[in-house]
Amino acid sequence: MKYLATLTILLFLISSNEILQAQWIQTNGPYGGIVNCLAVSGTNLFAGTDNGVFLSTNNESSWTAVNNGFPSNPQIVALTDSGTNIFAGIKDRVYFSTNNGTNWTAFNHSFDNYYLSALAVYGTNLIAGTSGGTSNPGGVYLSTDNGTSWGSVLGGGFLFVISLNVSGTNCLAGTDNGAFLSTDNGTSWTIVNNGLTNFYVTAFAGSGTNLFAGTQRGVYLSTNNGTSWTAVNDGFPSNPKIGTLVVNGSNIFAGTNGGGVYLSTNNGSSWTIVNSGLTNYYVTALAISGTNIFAGTQGAGVWKRPLSDLTAVTKEINDSPKDYILAQNYPNPFNPSTLITYSLPSSSNVKLVVYKTLGQSIKIIDNEYKQAGSYSINFNASDLPSGIYFYKLEAGQFSQIKKMILIK
Repeated sequence: MKYLATLTILLFLISSNEILQAQWIQTNGPYGGIVNCLAVSGTNLFAGTDNGVFLSTNNESSWTAVNNGFPSNPQIVALTDSGTNIFAGIKDRVYFSTNNGTNWTAFNHSFDNYYLSALAVYGTNLIAGTSGGTSNPGGVYLSTDNGTSWGSVLGGGFLFVISLNVSGTNCLAGTDNGAFLSTDNGTSWTIVNNGLTNFYVTAFAGSGTNLFAGTQRGVYLSTNNGTSWTAVNDGFPSNPKIGTLVVNGSNIFAGTNGGGVYLSTNNGSSWTIVNSGLTNYYVTALAISGTNIFAGTQGAGVWKRPLSDLTAVTKEINDSPKDYILAQNYPNPFNPSTLITYSLPSSSNVKLVVYKTLGQSIKIIDNEYKQAGSYSINFNASDLPSGIYFYKLEAGQFSQIKKMILIK
């Protein structure tokens, strides 16, 4: 009898663990950090945050800050790897490490008044994406000597480079003026915008002969090396803001700004929300390491989920919201715009209102009947003075209020 009782408890614990693993699990860090990028090098996972680089070598059970050689509190905007070398980008300079982040060394080249925004290794070359100001347009810079010197290969027109991706022999640059393609190791670039209806291109991913582009208004697919693009957004809410894309075999994952993670198993023909367990829907980075997918978020560190419970899914009903959720606006404090996200477990009449501190209603920013799902609304307070405000969601019998701070 004692043996049976012990066996029952053991089976229960195993079953419970499997249930826990069939959803997103928050890793042990970097807690509270804004994760801007992720990079995988062998069995190591690197997270670039607003407070430097963090490394996990033990399946993300723990994270260690690895910032020796950086200036104080470096904001890491890009990470990439080439063999045993790791490259990290901060505001105006590229750093490299040859010992898994134990030490970092800066290349002598400074990008002056440009802001580094993306990095990629393309063959034997290193490519940097930058942004600038009205007098210093950004663009793409190429290094053929492993980062020692750089030359401009794509710029002008105040080009803001948001993303870089290498897929086979192709390198794609996503900008605020559309997509650019290089097929010669970054030496020359061609604009490839045919079919795009939104030119703010934030992410790329390649799957076989297919290329995917993420924009501020959804995902586009090209089957001819970017010569033409077709919108593939069935299953997304209206105008999804795509922040990152990653491919695992025939599966494409999309991280969104306010809507969490979506999965397509049919080359983008349809998408399914896969947010079970995830509590922060601002997904800024995705990476595949081993048997898991990892998601970097804005303010809630890194999350992981087994690929095995995602890649067999064709329609993940359990990932529909199970509760009413009113998320904290992001950014907060803000100026002048902020994103407010909420989730509905069932169809409801929705009312979202902004109030002053004394309870006076200022703006009704949402007031309609909506289906179950997750929604994000951009609130622009350019006509309001600095101060503390409240926003209230009413949906069915649910009601919740949260505070936000406007600083001008």
